Amino acid sequence: MMPLFFDPTMVLLIPALLFAMWAQWKVSSTYKEYSQVPVRSGMTGAKVAAAILRDADIPLTDDPKNSDGLACGLEMTQGQLTDHYDPTNRTLRLSEGVYQGRSVAALGVAAHEVGHAIQHKEAYGPLVLRNVAYPVSKFGSTLAFPLFFGGLIIPAFSVLMHIGIMLFTLAVFFTVITLPVEFNASSRALAALSEGGYVNEEELAGVKKVLNAAAMTYVASAAMAALQLIRLILIAQARN
Repeated sequence: MMPLFFDPTMVLLIPALLFAMWAQWKVSSTYKEYSQVPVRSGMTGAKVAAAILRDADIPLTDDPKNSDGLACGLEMTQGQLTDHYDPTNRTLRLSEGVYQGRSVAALGVAAHEVGHAIQHKEAYGPLVLRNVAYPVSKFGSTLAFPLFFGGLIIPAFSVLMHIGIMLFTLAVFFTVITLPVEFNASSRALAALSEGGYVNEEELAGVKKVLNAAAMTYVASAAMAALQLIRLILIAQARN
């Protein structure tokens, strides 16, 4: 029997793999381009993030865990494009280039992450569902392939393949529910930047390009996960 990683169903993953490579190139090149375009206001990503939080009635705090309500922390973190909102600690973490940056890209990324903080405050449905699904999907993605391989190699335990598929389905669900969360955060970012007057129309167009490019990486991830799931199902059916 041909090994799992080299069986004919691998061809299913080629389109998603090419799409993922393109999406990664697109977000990197677009971010690089617009990180060199300064905003006329001269505001940094951190200042814009703080301003949008203020506009949304979300107070800044140095200790979000011990604060009342949904106060949000704002920190600088290492790396490039490592920006994220941590719902567990209610903390917005911006990479150095975004935190200190005064570019179209910096403001766009900062505003996008604030969008997640606003989603948290408003208990945005898909975000709530994603936060609940995260530990389950993480558990599922960790065990899915070992169980699937075990059932594939040992015929007497073929039921493990089906358990692995079910667990991997949870991981696929997480990537899919991530899509509306990310698209909505970008929509909120564009609206906040425009309504707050933090960027002009030309700069807003650049922000939109940066956020659209970033969104494609999530679409690619969901596509890859879905096709991998289909591949596992086909292998299991052939095995039976």
